[in-house]
Amino acid sequence: MADPKGFLTTPRGLPKRRPVELRLQDWREVYQEQPLADLQKQAGRCMDCGIPFCHQGCPLGNLIPEWNDLIWRGETREAINRLHATNNFPEFTGRLCPAPCESACVVAIDGDAVTIKQVELRTVEEAWNAGTIVPLPPDRLSGKTVAVLGSGPAGLAAAQQLTRAGHTVAVYERADRVGGLLRYGIPEFKMEKGILDRRIAQMIGEGTRFRTSVEAGVDITGTQLRSRYDAVVIAVGATAARDLGVPGRELSGIYQAMEYLPWGNKEALHELDYESPISARGKRVIILGGGDTGADCLGTALRQGATSVKQLEIMSRPGEERPASQPWPIYPMLFRVAGAHEEGGERIYSVTTQAFLGNENNELVGIQIAEGTFIDGRFEVITGTEQIVEADLVLLAMGFTGPERSPLLTQLEVTFDERGNIKRDENFMSDTHGVFICGDAGRGQSLIVWAIAEGRSAAAGVDTFLLGPARLPVIISPSDRSLII
Repeated sequence: MADPKGFLTTPRGLPKRRPVELRLQDWREVYQEQPLADLQKQAGRCMDCGIPFCHQGCPLGNLIPEWNDLIWRGETREAINRLHATNNFPEFTGRLCPAPCESACVVAIDGDAVTIKQVELRTVEEAWNAGTIVPLPPDRLSGKTVAVLGSGPAGLAAAQQLTRAGHTVAVYERADRVGGLLRYGIPEFKMEKGILDRRIAQMIGEGTRFRTSVEAGVDITGTQLRSRYDAVVIAVGATAARDLGVPGRELSGIYQAMEYLPWGNKEALHELDYESPISARGKRVIILGGGDTGADCLGTALRQGATSVKQLEIMSRPGEERPASQPWPIYPMLFRVAGAHEEGGERIYSVTTQAFLGNENNELVGIQIAEGTFIDGRFEVITGTEQIVEADLVLLAMGFTGPERSPLLTQLEVTFDERGNIKRDENFMSDTHGVFICGDAGRGQSLIVWAIAEGRSAAAGVDTFLLGPARLPVIISPSDRSLII
């Protein structure tokens, strides 16, 4: 193990966040760099448990005690090798994953968990800074070709695994740049896009080919894909946003979060030479949804100069202690303060939106809300609590219902399960021979760590389909519906 007494003598410590007044003036990441010596002490808190429950918490099966020990000892090169053995993109998960591994940490039974996520992030950043992360092209090519549709974390993981296995891989992305939601859904202040670009450069160096501004099913049909490639991987995500069908929904000024956030990222990256068509500048903003996407909208709106921001959530405010119904090592629902919540705005719980209100020009001017409570699983409005909240911009951040029912899915003749996701078998193959499904398109809206795990496992299924017995690691099967959310 690392420091035998580390979990007893060293308190949990995270890197400091930049001062709010400074970070609201730019789009840079929130956290400051933690000195390596301090991080090594944090890694030394790992107990190297006989049964490391952090593995149960991590869908990727990261070898957490091993690289904690290596970082504590200063063996950074070997630490990144152990980290990359199970995770293609630890710089993504180290910034964006909610760290279910930490909720399952044995130290967290009666204390503060090891800062696993931060050790992971610093391990990979040390490797990038040292120049030890380089392209790893295959020794020989298999002669097989694979099309990966979608360049989010699941598609990228599948593509990198398959390229390294010797297959010729082309990734199709309908947006103008690679990355999916990592590019235009995740705000710059949570992950600067240079982090994504350097990994894409590595993949190009390995031989992965990227085709941007190509909408599969329109610019290239499902029939053409199946005739050109030996296998097809669908990694299009669950981008069908949940809507709110209340009176006034047709008013101007109401947008889905994923209509709004891409414009914020373009603004942050100075990609616009004109005024963003959707901006919070000078507006009273209401965000419907209290999750991570809502927080992303909050931080973006504050940086754009919104006059006020309110984030509404239908659920009651979570507690700050693990509830009895969610015992260790389950990931608990707790009251959490993201960086964006520190920066401003107001969070309002246990309310529902009854109507959007507009003026004579059909422009949004406010919403009518009411307080309520859940009774037998149904939200019941408390009579007399109705009120009107002024608003110029409403952002719907209420999650996603599954993959878009696009022409592509019809052309590939895939079928859907009762949850609206694309059906696949234990090898991640759909009902259509040679067409594989991974990520949110098959699992439903989930975490980035699940997307990478699914991409890796789907790649193993594709490799077996093309060449026989699996040569790539299989992490999970689609039948594993464990909820770590």
